[in-house]
Amino acid sequence: MTANKPVKKVAKKVPAKKVKPKPAPLLETLALFKKYYPDAHCALDFTNPYELLVATVLSAQCTDERVNKVTPALFKKYGTPQKMAKAPIEDIEELIRSTGFFKNKAKSLKTAAIDLVEKYEGEIPQELGPLVELPGVGRKTANVVLGNAFGIASGIVVDTHVTRLSNRLGWVRGENAVVIERELNPQVPQEDWVMFSHYLISHGRAVCKARKPACSHCFLEETCPKIGV
Repeated sequence: MTANKPVKKVAKKVPAKKVKPKPAPLLETLALFKKYYPDAHCALDFTNPYELLVATVLSAQCTDERVNKVTPALFKKYGTPQKMAKAPIEDIEELIRSTGFFKNKAKSLKTAAIDLVEKYEGEIPQELGPLVELPGVGRKTANVVLGNAFGIASGIVVDTHVTRLSNRLGWVRGENAVVIERELNPQVPQEDWVMFSHYLISHGRAVCKARKPACSHCFLEETCPKIGV
C-alpha cells in the first residue's frame, strides 16, 4: 500500500492594506498661504454690509466677476433695504437676470429687504442666527457678511474651491458644506477663519484648479496627498 502523502497547505494571499494618505499639515499650509497670497480678499465689490449681503446672495451658482458687473446698476437704484423693499419685483429680476436663477434671487432680495426694514430698522444683524433667518441667506452668506463686513469670525465660508481643496489636502471628506465647515472650524485657528477661505479660493483659482491642477508648479507639492487628483 502506498502511504498517503501529506497535503501541502497553500497560504492564502492577504490583500495589502491600502495606506491612507497623510493629510497636508494644516498650520504649515496656512502659513504658506499667508506667504504666497498676502493680498487675498473678498472678490465681491461692496461698500457696506447690505451691499455685501446682496452680492453674496447673487453669487450663488454664479461667478463673482458676473456679480460685480451686475451690482453697480442694482445698487444705484436699490442700494438700501428700504429701496429694495419697495422695488417692483420685475425690475429687480431684469437687473439681475444674467446671474441665473434670477426669479428666485429677486424674490429673496425683496423679501429679505422687507424683513430687514420691519424687524431690524434696515440694519444688518451682526449675529448668525438672525442672519440665516433672512430669505435667501444660508450659513455661507451669513459667514461671508459677518466676516468681511464686520470682522466677526462666525465660521469658515465653504464654497466650491474650499470644498475641492479641503478634500484634496486630506482635511475633510465629502461635499456637504455644513459638514465641511463643522470639520474645518476646530482645525483652523479662529482668528484665521475669515481669511482661510480667501486663501483657498486664491489657490484654487491660480493653481489647484478643478480640471487641471498645476501640481508640478505648486508650493504644496511635497506635502499635499493629492486626494482625487
